[in-house]
Amino acid sequence: MTPARSHEALTVRSTPGPLARQPVTRQDGRVSDPHAVLPLLHESSAHLTRTVDALTTDDWAAPSLLPGWSRAYVVAHLALNAEALTRALHGAVAGDPAPMYASQDARDRDIDELAVAGHAELRDRLLAGTTRVHDAIAAVPPEQWDASAERVPGGPTFALGAVAGMRWREVEIHHADLGTAYTHADWSPAFATALIDGMVDRARGSSDASSDGFAVHAADLGRTWTFGAETPVVTGTASSLGWWLTGRGEGHDLTTDSGVLPQIGAW
Repeated sequence: MTPARSHEALTVRSTPGPLARQPVTRQDGRVSDPHAVLPLLHESSAHLTRTVDALTTDDWAAPSLLPGWSRAYVVAHLALNAEALTRALHGAVAGDPAPMYASQDARDRDIDELAVAGHAELRDRLLAGTTRVHDAIAAVPPEQWDASAERVPGGPTFALGAVAGMRWREVEIHHADLGTAYTHADWSPAFATALIDGMVDRARGSSDASSDGFAVHAADLGRTWTFGAETPVVTGTASSLGWWLTGRGEGHDLTTDSGVLPQIGAW
């Protein structure tokens, strides 16, 4: 069971055609000092754990905000993502490269299987995976931050130094996807900024950046980002802009000087 929206790929559209699609050779975001991101990731992971610990039996089975996925599916994905990132990091550091997933189908099957496991197992896998991926990120030597690992064999690659930011996005976005009391409005300015920065980087690195673009203006931060063009300008809070840019929500709390919001595909 695969959700209609996943943030593992980015397509941003502004009528009449696509603005940006993630190149097949790179999928990571900014390479930065993982040790600067890790404290933020620890905090976000701890908050996610508290939310998961509070889920009742009925809560686990309830739909998430991702079409076709229950909350159990979201937690299963988060647990398996942590395990997959750990596997890729360990392999790269040891000089024995290993992809995150054997294939896209294998990834999807693993999520399907874990999602129907007992809630205690799901929680334990999430907690163990969280600890291991944090340790694996911290163990990457600075001279290997620019080294690459694969998502699937022959597929997109990512820099080891970008994994802390990648996992931070996974945790924060999918925490909001659970559809509990925690929403994108609870994102910190630091995370919302990092999210939009990362999406701009992806758009700039696209092989298809010739189509009409747009800009976004975070009124709460007084900051503007461009996605291929300076107009039209979409305005809102940084968290609302980040949520919309990932293909989530209808953008009802956003405004645009053109009167029509650009079309945004799944990230």
